[in-house]
Amino acid sequence: MSETVKIATLSEDGGSFDAYVARPEGEPRAAILVIQEIFGVNAGIRRKCDKLAEAGYLAIAPDLFWRLQPGVELDPDIESEFQTALGLMGKFNQDAGIRDIQATIDYARDLTAKGKVGAVGYCLGGRLAYMTAARTDVDASVGYYAVGIDGLLGEKEAIANPLMLHIPTADGFVGPEVQQAMHKGLDSHPKVTLHDYEGLDHGFATEFGKRRNDEAAELADSRTAEFFAEHLG
Repeated sequence: MSETVKIATLSEDGGSFDAYVARPEGEPRAAILVIQEIFGVNAGIRRKCDKLAEAGYLAIAPDLFWRLQPGVELDPDIESEFQTALGLMGKFNQDAGIRDIQATIDYARDLTAKGKVGAVGYCLGGRLAYMTAARTDVDASVGYYAVGIDGLLGEKEAIANPLMLHIPTADGFVGPEVQQAMHKGLDSHPKVTLHDYEGLDHGFATEFGKRRNDEAAELADSRTAEFFAEHLG
């Protein structure tokens, strides 16, 4: 079962934003926040939520671009929409986004018996998943092809709960130097696990479209499933 809910912000000026919620049959094992790519809460992100619900989790995807343009749904395989997405990313206030993620975590904790909440993000969402691990009380986080992590390594000591990052080695948005910095900065961190995917590009685990690589996506998703089963129950 799925629905759209309203979540109040943590900002003093108030406001609220939409979030897509997919619910499992029966009591949820835990809740998992699905953090969007630069393309909004589109069909692919909703499908990620639906699959998590099929696995027994309550999945929730907040509309993080709501301050710029509520309800963004873009297709990365259409060049004009890809360019629109890049423009939105450039305007997006990531600090405000993390506060909205915390608001969503707070909302989701009340929807499960154990109160445990994880997060999984893609692209920009992968970066935000790292920031979520460092700046919120989330119980476990996963980032796929996260961008710009080299600039966030100063926050690694704040990561108190498990974090997994999936890194395609031929990522056109995350060059070899950045990947090397990620490994150098995070390989020894007791809470962080990195997985490399040789020769794969950004977006390999998308649900729909030209970027997907079925074999690698299934491997990464199986690792994510095991990770959440271990850390969320």
